[in-house]
Amino acid sequence: MNTPPNAEPFQVDLQPAGRRVRIHAGSTLLDAIRKAGLELVASCGGAGFCGTCRVRVVRGQVNPLSPAEMDTLEPEQLAAGLRLACQVIPLSDVKVDLPPESLAGRQQLQVDGRRESATQLAPAVTITALSLAEPDLAHIDAILAVQGCPPLDISPEQFSQLSSILIHNGGQGRLVTRTRSGQSSFVTLLPPGQNPLGLAMDIGSTKVALYLLDLETGGTLASTGILNPQLAFGEDVVSRIAWAARGEEQRRQLQTSLVEAINAASMCLCEEIQANPAQICDCVAVGNTVIHHLLCGLPVAQLGHAPYALAVEGAVHFPAADIGLNLAPGAWIYLPPNIAGYVGADHLAALLAAMPLSSHQTCLLMDIGTNTEISLLHDGKITACSCASGPAFEGAHIHDGLRAVPGAIEKVRVETDGRLSIYTIASQPPIGLCGSGVLSAVAALYQAGWLDRRGAILRGERKQICLVAASESGHHREVVLTRKDIHEIQLAKGAIRAGIDTLLSHAGISASAVETWLVAGAFGTHIDLRSAVAVGMFPDQPLERFHQVGNAAGMGARQLLLSRMEREKALALLAKIHYLELARESGFQQTYLESLYFPEKN
Repeated sequence: MNTPPNAEPFQVDLQPAGRRVRIHAGSTLLDAIRKAGLELVASCGGAGFCGTCRVRVVRGQVNPLSPAEMDTLEPEQLAAGLRLACQVIPLSDVKVDLPPESLAGRQQLQVDGRRESATQLAPAVTITALSLAEPDLAHIDAILAVQGCPPLDISPEQFSQLSSILIHNGGQGRLVTRTRSGQSSFVTLLPPGQNPLGLAMDIGSTKVALYLLDLETGGTLASTGILNPQLAFGEDVVSRIAWAARGEEQRRQLQTSLVEAINAASMCLCEEIQANPAQICDCVAVGNTVIHHLLCGLPVAQLGHAPYALAVEGAVHFPAADIGLNLAPGAWIYLPPNIAGYVGADHLAALLAAMPLSSHQTCLLMDIGTNTEISLLHDGKITACSCASGPAFEGAHIHDGLRAVPGAIEKVRVETDGRLSIYTIASQPPIGLCGSGVLSAVAALYQAGWLDRRGAILRGERKQICLVAASESGHHREVVLTRKDIHEIQLAKGAIRAGIDTLLSHAGISASAVETWLVAGAFGTHIDLRSAVAVGMFPDQPLERFHQVGNAAGMGARQLLLSRMEREKALALLAKIHYLELARESGFQQTYLESLYFPEKN
């Protein structure tokens, strides 16, 4: 397409890939996506007739639907706001949602924990074998009584479904019930030989980890990680609070997009093991306070300002169908309590799974993400705080930043001759830097003397450093690290270090008194610990004291799914936690400012 010589460039924000590019007027979204180095499925090469390059414009002005889109897209796709990237021409700055099925490459998502712990199996549902000549509620209640279960509370419609399944299976079946207030409530009836399943979820601001478990054996049958579709409405929780505050429709958009993504992912997990979502009889979800409230349909405006009041205290437990989850007819969802304003149920789950609460050692757990939660266990007491570390560790607000997709730089090394060695995910040609790559680059360049303690560049033009030449990159453009990128990392690492130092000061101990440092979360799993120490994000302590434990919140969610005792343990744990509001601590601001600098080199 012809571009006017005086055209002003537009910014295209591509989510959830975390890339931003500028394009000239007249360029298409497909041009922008390709410029960003992302692999969007476009089978016809952008001619407009294959229908594979589907995207959704979340914000900004674009051209009207083209005839090709009207012919190619189904009515329900048009109603859902889908467009073809090759046909959409931005008329202003725009934000675009890239559906997972439209992307050719998969992002590297962390779902596994590194420290699995044994959980006593005691799920919230009960399985009772039925063998009846004729379906009769009295007979069913008698069988339940033998099992020590209360009478069954079941609606006529549910009893009709139960009877049909029994008749179809010759009077045989596996009744799944939930006991509440002295009554057994109907969950589902499974055919003989079919095991009840459970779904555990760690819902982060950026990523969602899902686990499908067998509730009879406790085994994890399948797991997956997806991007949180709410990214299209805001990279951080503050942006999503603002979006939800626009009105009920916007709040429902945030809830519905997440629920639909969970339904699609759980369907894929079930297909992987040749099961059905109707077998999922129980569900546990953990997340930060904003994600927790949005999933439950609770108001979030009050979380946008001090004192960051929670809409509900304690655990939340309700039918999964109430929010549109496609599980067993009577399946419920359980969400453990949040700790405080910006320390959510996900951190409680991480503490439950990863922290050695039964020992007398001093331990510090860091769950690193857009919002980093830190807890210190010392003298039998737990003190928790929250740090606004921001999205830089997700590759956001970085000039050539992107999420952990193939081709993202994850490690940088400066050789003795000054040459840069670059390592990428999946060994693909470099197209940008993910969070761990930015941290590695900054640490390596600082240690090699390319940067000073303030983060200033000491080489060349002093505005940016070229990491990859255009001739060697995957999109034929330079990949650079700018002074602003370095500053973003300083802000992020400074917030985390200030949180650590304030917790230690509050406890009256030094960093050397911490015997075990636990680093959790997706970013925490992939970072190089030496780089984190080199830039001053972590105190300079023996590396053998640091342990990267993976998705601790996901591990905790699985424990809560498999055991009622774990839920009780989490409630008892909550009562022991003291929340420290960092902003109210004397000296915190000075600690934060000092933490922005890189440490003196040994």
